[in-house]
Amino acid sequence: MNQIRNFSIIAHIDHGKSTLADRMIQFTGLVEDRNFKDQILDNMDIERERGITIKSQAVSLPYRAADGQEYTLNLIDTPGHVDFSYEVSRSLASCEGVLLLVDAAQGVQAQTVANLYMAMEHDLEVIPVINKIDLPTADIERVMEQIDGELGIDPYKAIPCSAKAGIGIEPIFEAIVKKIPPPKGDDALPLSALIFDAKYDPFRGTIIHCRVFDGRVRAGDQIRFMYNGTVYRVEEVGKFLLSRSRTESLGAGEVGYIIAGVKTVSDVHVGDTITLDGRPCAKPLPGFREAKPVVFASIYPIASDDYEELSIALEKYKLNDAALVYQKDSSVALGQGFRCGFLGLLHLDIVQERLEREFNQSIVLSVPSVRYRFSLNTGEVLEIDNPSLYPDPAKIDKTEEPYIRATMMFPEKYLGTVMKLCLDKRGSNTRIHYPSPGRTELFVEMPLAEVIFDFYDRLKTLTQGYGSFDYEIIDYRVSDLVLLDILVNGEKVDALSQIVHRDRARERGVHACDRLKDEIPRQMFKIAIQGAIGGQIVSRSTISPFRKDVIAKCYGGDITRKRKLLEKQKKGKKRMKMVGNVSIPQSAFIAVLKSDTD
Repeated sequence: MNQIRNFSIIAHIDHGKSTLADRMIQFTGLVEDRNFKDQILDNMDIERERGITIKSQAVSLPYRAADGQEYTLNLIDTPGHVDFSYEVSRSLASCEGVLLLVDAAQGVQAQTVANLYMAMEHDLEVIPVINKIDLPTADIERVMEQIDGELGIDPYKAIPCSAKAGIGIEPIFEAIVKKIPPPKGDDALPLSALIFDAKYDPFRGTIIHCRVFDGRVRAGDQIRFMYNGTVYRVEEVGKFLLSRSRTESLGAGEVGYIIAGVKTVSDVHVGDTITLDGRPCAKPLPGFREAKPVVFASIYPIASDDYEELSIALEKYKLNDAALVYQKDSSVALGQGFRCGFLGLLHLDIVQERLEREFNQSIVLSVPSVRYRFSLNTGEVLEIDNPSLYPDPAKIDKTEEPYIRATMMFPEKYLGTVMKLCLDKRGSNTRIHYPSPGRTELFVEMPLAEVIFDFYDRLKTLTQGYGSFDYEIIDYRVSDLVLLDILVNGEKVDALSQIVHRDRARERGVHACDRLKDEIPRQMFKIAIQGAIGGQIVSRSTISPFRKDVIAKCYGGDITRKRKLLEKQKKGKKRMKMVGNVSIPQSAFIAVLKSDTD
């Protein structure tokens, strides 16, 4: 066990985690140069295209240290985005130390600080690494000052490196071996292993990624998941050497995989504890919680005939992503669909793109919303994420919405514009911190519903890409919430209904009406598009009709003849409006989701 080191790489988005992992894999000779490709641990097309890690990956690296000893270094690569922070926390619980990457050009960012706190909570050894030192804009001294001032770590212990150019990789390996402690554990104790990830294989079922803390697990053992009590027989155990490598057993301190014929990923919960059915451990490992969705949206097929195909696609997708929650839903405008829960907006975006790419689905998303809390006069408390379930306003005693604590980091010159953006989004309890000259850290409490609309995109635009953003949900707060309905030709379009703050209702209504006016094709009759709260109209746009020039044949003559023809046309159009149906194109639903800046 003294020859094992378990570590993780943590950093802000785009600070070079995957590139450093690539260089470390190449350095240990785990893959030949001819078979190497960038982001080798990221095995999804969407991860490569966007340059982000969505699923955490594990790999065992064999390393001969300067003292001649052979070590096994278990690297657990983690996602950087805030949506997947629970996965990161479980990966950190499987390690004894972390490499904290800081970009030499951008310096310490919001998630660098958040991830450091997470590592400190797990009492891990932190090795700071300054990456991208070969960039022309790199300012190593300034970054060292930030590491000292903002992170409270000795900056002279930071290892300068360039993952892209392969500079400073060996000192990182030596630091891992010398500074990160070996795992503690006892093979003789009952088995306790932490699940930090799971993947679905169509031939073998769910492949469980785990770190063994105590005991030993072999093929043929009966294991039990402590959260739901299900029992399975182990078919195979092994380690990750880029591809799966079968071993006889996994012992205390080791990281590897277990295949036990589990049919669905949803049976396996990240953070759960595995133990032996015949000899269980006394209590589960700490820190487990269920991943809770925070953003909700409905997914509908573009053609109603494709509903069954979408249902099968979601079932298959769920096998690979246990965090997705969905149930059946229906809409008058869009027909049968599914109400889905996501970990955040990036998660929603990835689910949508993967359904379209991997499962060839053409889908429409409803307006994303969050889960609101309604207290009724009867004392009943309802939690509602779907506008169609909005209760009778006469019965509502109070309404509450979830609030977040947002942490933003950006250059000082953008403070005014970012503060204005936060105030526009109903931000309050603002606190400003200046961690180093020229940099600002801003803490704001704001409603989650305001953030999911277009906040992150606007923050990036206002700070010219230098702003970073991190958030945590804090509590529910009383708020004046109303149901905004969109009426097209007097008919309510339920897929466009939104639960909004009363102060935002007119603004959102005007936005939706203007967008729909541009997208809905003109008819032979006038179409009114209205935003309404109950019986009160708060916004309106009108699509003017196509109009035949009925008085073209009247050259000269009495005005009464022209008036008679116009009145006849007016009656015909009124009759047409009463029986005419307005078909709303799919592009109109997508247009309403987009902000005015798009």
